Amino acid sequence: MSDFLMKPKVDFAFKEIMADEITRIGFLSAILKLEPKEIKETQLLNTNLRKLHEDEKQGILDVRILMNNHTEIDIEIQLAELKVWADRSLFYLSKMYTEQIQQGQKYDVFKKCVSISILNFILFPKESEFYSCFRIMEEKRHIIYTDKMEFHVLELPKLPEELKEESNTLLLWAKFINAERKEEFEMLAEKNSYIDHAYQQLQIISKDKEKRIEYEAREKAIRDHNQLMYEAKQKGIELGIEQGIKAMILDNLEENIPKEKILIKLQKRFSLSEETAKKYYYKFTESN
Repeated sequence: MSDFLMKPKVDFAFKEIMADEITRIGFLSAILKLEPKEIKETQLLNTNLRKLHEDEKQGILDVRILMNNHTEIDIEIQLAELKVWADRSLFYLSKMYTEQIQQGQKYDVFKKCVSISILNFILFPKESEFYSCFRIMEEKRHIIYTDKMEFHVLELPKLPEELKEESNTLLLWAKFINAERKEEFEMLAEKNSYIDHAYQQLQIISKDKEKRIEYEAREKAIRDHNQLMYEAKQKGIELGIEQGIKAMILDNLEENIPKEKILIKLQKRFSLSEETAKKYYYKFTESN
């Protein structure tokens, strides 16, 4: 038990760490480029977004924070690749934004809403930077249309392996969230007092037997989901290859190409053994 440490990027552990206000202030100041003293207060909010209609999609956030300047923040951690992540984060932030107004109120009630996405996959494959910030602005002149919506994205796979002396605070936090070994946590804790506090919180929750049971159940659910997705992908790949083999056999038969030549082609094109090529040949010729 004494050596066990939860991984901060598992959403259960991240939520538990962010339950501590000092940790929240340290992390948010790094993301929002604020001095910690500028953040007077942070308050955790209900993570269930309001449904206006019975058939409307329910939104459930990971961590939802209200700051002292009334800015609302949604922090989401996503470990499995999700290609529609931009649409998902926009959906959640839009619901947060529209929740602020009630019938009869004026539009000046709206306060800033910020989305922070911590991703364990690459969302922007053509970009090398691990951190991106998006605002709504004019395309050519970069005039801000509104500052009421803001999107921050951290792509953990893009983190550099080594830290430089001038590494900024945001990089230190990203490395902390991505860390798994005690040595990593201790090295990062030495560089920043807020990360040191977060590490202390991580040690406390990691020693809690009930929280460890919840954490391990969540980690198992993530592993099971990833395995199911992998198997589904592999099945799709195998099905696609099989369809390609079938198409090649039938096309060659239409051109009256002899069986022996078709088998040789199959072995070369799909890296098959002679025996496997024959099995596919008979499978698709007998069924047609």
